[in-house]
Amino acid sequence: MTDDQQRLDPFAAVRIIEYRNLMLGRFLFIMGLRMMGTLVGWWIYELTNAPFAIGIIGLSEVIPAVSLALYAGHIIDISEKRKILLIGAGAYLICAGLLFFLSSATISSQLDNHYIAVFIYIIIFFTGVFRAFTGPTMHSIIGLIVPRNILQNATTWSQGSWLSASVIGHAAGGVLIAALGIHHTLLVINFLVLGGLFFMFQIKPKLSLNEPGEKKTWESVKEGLRFVWNTKEVLGALLLDLFAVLFGGAVAMIPVYAKDILKVGAEGFGWLNAAADIGSIIIIILLTLHPLRKQQGKKLMFAIAGFGICIITFAISKSFWISFAALLISGVLDGISVVIRGTILQLNTPNNMRGRVMSVNSMFINSSNELGQFESGVAAKLMGVIPSVVFGGSMTLLIVIATWFKAPKLKNMEY
Repeated sequence: MTDDQQRLDPFAAVRIIEYRNLMLGRFLFIMGLRMMGTLVGWWIYELTNAPFAIGIIGLSEVIPAVSLALYAGHIIDISEKRKILLIGAGAYLICAGLLFFLSSATISSQLDNHYIAVFIYIIIFFTGVFRAFTGPTMHSIIGLIVPRNILQNATTWSQGSWLSASVIGHAAGGVLIAALGIHHTLLVINFLVLGGLFFMFQIKPKLSLNEPGEKKTWESVKEGLRFVWNTKEVLGALLLDLFAVLFGGAVAMIPVYAKDILKVGAEGFGWLNAAADIGSIIIIILLTLHPLRKQQGKKLMFAIAGFGICIITFAISKSFWISFAALLISGVLDGISVVIRGTILQLNTPNNMRGRVMSVNSMFINSSNELGQFESGVAAKLMGVIPSVVFGGSMTLLIVIATWFKAPKLKNMEY
């Protein structure tokens, strides 16, 4: 198959066996983690009945994830990447096992709800440590497995795998909590992470393209930061995503909406949590078959603006179906943003710097998602739940308007 034929083939990346193993492992792993995120949010709210407590979950994970990100990028770039991936996924499995133990009837009968919540926060803190290494490593390996001419296709499939796992993980998490309870749902999560590890073991070792000790740690970190700073399309896309999701992340308050506002219980909670990801996977399938060919910068901005409008709609809705539709459409628009940003990163990053650049990317993602979760908790405490989500969606719109006028290079970007 010629380069042009590969580039036009929507299944080009998944024809590579090693890439398929990476995607299958990632699918099971992310599905388990998304189920865990759904479960922990519900569990904490049941233990505390406090929206602010949900925000603390995000803060517990984001502090180590962001603090270690730059160092993790340096380590990834000088290390064998498969080994880091397996160690990180194995450590996640240990954390899932500890949560399973903590949710047992024996522990619940002996510990006060306050102490159980504290232990949950501690375990989530350590998942943030491991996340600083596993996420960037997965993205780095893609560029070492797939030829450059089909990187856009591989990125789209990668996002599709991640979003599919998120959809199933969120929805199944809510359904299983209702059907099996927290303890047995955590058992399912442990088996999913173990299955992900099995497929990750099938990946061949990926040796470093840099010599250990070739650069001092801080010099190596600064090199990665300089690359992101000097590549304005990358920097602009990351900053836009950071602030949009920071203020527009309504997902953190979904347990409150499901339980107290819409009154749809654990099953409805799971579907609301999955709605945005369902929308994202729909658009990912369409973009896999019909990739964006031009004006990607403008489409990115329109997508994020629409995302903000959807968040405001969700905030004021009193109907489950309107709320579900608003989150579904927000997922479609977010999926467009994710594909554009991911493609920019993969196409513009040299192989020997992937760990550092993907770690900088993970800092933005972790900051926007987990700090956004914390911001939502704080705003809900200060303003009330509904006004806080309206505020977040409105801020997202203002950020897009400011970016439209202040970042013409991003607005006019094409690849």
